[in-house]
Amino acid sequence: MAGKRKGLSVRKLKEMLRLSLECGLEGREVARSLSVSHTTVNDYLGRARELGLNYARVEEMGEEESRRLLKGEDSLGFSRPPGSARDKPQPDWNGVHRELRKKGVTLQLLWQEYKEVHPEGYQLSQFYELYRQWKKKLSLSMRQDHRAGEKLFVDYAGQTVPVVDPVTGGNREAQVFVGVLGASNYTFADAVGDQGLSSWIGSHVRAFEYFGGVPRVVVPDNLKSGVSRACRYEPDLNPTYHDLAVHYGTVIFPARVGKPKDKAKVEVEVGVQVVERWLLAALRNRTFFSLEELNRAIRELLEKLNRRPFKKLPGSRLSWFLEMEKPALRPLPSVRYVLAEWKKAWVNIDYHVEFKRHYYSVPYRLVGEEMEIRATAQTVEVYFRGRRVASHLRDDSPGRHSTLKEHMPKSHQEYLDWTPSRMIQWAGQVGCACAQVVETILNSRAYPEQGYRSCLGILRLGKRYSSERLEAACRRALAIRGCSYKSIKSILEKGLDQKPLGTPTLSPPREHENVRGENYYH
Repeated sequence: MAGKRKGLSVRKLKEMLRLSLECGLEGREVARSLSVSHTTVNDYLGRARELGLNYARVEEMGEEESRRLLKGEDSLGFSRPPGSARDKPQPDWNGVHRELRKKGVTLQLLWQEYKEVHPEGYQLSQFYELYRQWKKKLSLSMRQDHRAGEKLFVDYAGQTVPVVDPVTGGNREAQVFVGVLGASNYTFADAVGDQGLSSWIGSHVRAFEYFGGVPRVVVPDNLKSGVSRACRYEPDLNPTYHDLAVHYGTVIFPARVGKPKDKAKVEVEVGVQVVERWLLAALRNRTFFSLEELNRAIRELLEKLNRRPFKKLPGSRLSWFLEMEKPALRPLPSVRYVLAEWKKAWVNIDYHVEFKRHYYSVPYRLVGEEMEIRATAQTVEVYFRGRRVASHLRDDSPGRHSTLKEHMPKSHQEYLDWTPSRMIQWAGQVGCACAQVVETILNSRAYPEQGYRSCLGILRLGKRYSSERLEAACRRALAIRGCSYKSIKSILEKGLDQKPLGTPTLSPPREHENVRGENYYH
C-alpha cells in the first residue's frame, strides 16, 4: 500500500476521511466519489481507525503530519488504542497460501477457522486485505492461485540444445518441452527432435507419466501442432490433440491470443525461464550425441530443481507436489495413448477413401459422404458422424487398395448405377482407344471398382485438353502399353499426342471374370 499512499494527495486524503467519518458513506461510495480504488479507501480508513483519528483532528493536521500519514508512519503523536491491529494474533500466511491451493478451500473458510481459534482476531475484510498485502511480497509465479490438480501449463522453451550426429558430426537443435503444474510449480522438461505433432503428443504422454497422474485442464500456447486455428474464444484443437485429451480424461484449454497471463506458469517466470536458467544453462558446456543422453541429463537436473527449497515459502516443488498436487491428479488410464493421425476424406465412387496414397474400403452406401480417418501405426479406422464404419490393417503401399468384401454391393444394380459397363460406354463417347484404355484398366484390378478413380481421372483430362487430344493420347498409350492415368496425363502435358504415330492394331479385350459383357449389367 505504500505506493498507493504516496500517489494520493493530502486533499483527497482529508476528503476521504470526511466522507467516511462525517458523512457516514460506505467505503465503495467514498471510492466512487473520489474516483479511487475501494481497496485504497479501505486501507486508509482502516489506518484511521487503528490510530483513533476523528475528522476534527484530521482537519487540524498540517502538511507535514499528513505526509507522514501518507507514508504509513506511526510516529504521529497519537496513542494507539488497546487491542489495535498490531496487537491481534497474526495468521500463518504461508499456511493460508498453501491451503488455498487445495480443492474447495476458500479464504473465507480459512478466516472462519482462524476466528474459531482467535475470536479477538481480524475481521473478514481486514483478513482479506492483509493476505493481499502479504501475497504482494511473493514473486509473480507464486502469487498465482491455482487449485491442486487443476492445471498443467505447457510450452516449448525458446532456447534449444545442440545434439551432435555421431556419424556425420553435424548438429541438430533439440527442442525442449516444458510442463508446470499450477498449484505446486512441479516442473517437467523433455527434449525432442522438433515441434511436430508426434513430438508434441509424445511429450504430453511422458509428462503425465512423470507426474503419475493427469490434471483436469491442460493449458498450451497456441502452437500449430496442438491448435489448428488460433481464436481468442473458440480455438480449434488438432483432432489428434483432442483424441489425446479424451484418452486421458482431461480438457485442453488453449491460452487466449494476446493474453500472456493465461500461460504465466510457462511464459513469464516459472516454466520456461526456470528450465532455461537452472537446466539448460547448466548443460551449455556439455556435448550430447543423442536425445536419450540429453534427456537423462535433464532428468537429473529436474530432480535437483524440484527439490530446491522455495525462497519465500516453506517447502519445495516436490514437497508441495507430494502433499497436495499428486493426490488431486486423476489416475492414469490402464493403456498408454497410441499416437493417432486424423484426416477428413470423401468416399469416392469406388467406395474407398484415400490415406497416404493408399485406398481403404467403406460400405458402398456411403459413397459421396465425408468421413473421418483415424490412423495409427498399425490400423486405419474410418468414422462417419462419430461412428466407426470400417477398420483396416494399415498398408502404406502407394496406389494399392485394401478392400473388404462386406463393403461391396451384392449386385452392381444396387450401386448407384456406377458399373464397369457404364464406365466403358462413357469412355466410348470419346473414342475407341479411350474405351479400350478404360477396359484395360478395369481388367487389371482384382475388383473393377478399384480402377474407377483412374478412369474418371482420364475422362476428366478430356475437359482440359479436348476429346480429340485425349483420344490421340489413348492411342499412343495403347501403343506403348502405358494404360494409366499418369502416362496419359504425361503424354498430353508434353504434347506427344500431336506427333505422328503409326496406327496401332487394337487387340480384342482380354478375358476377365469381372467384365461379363454389356448385357449382364442391364
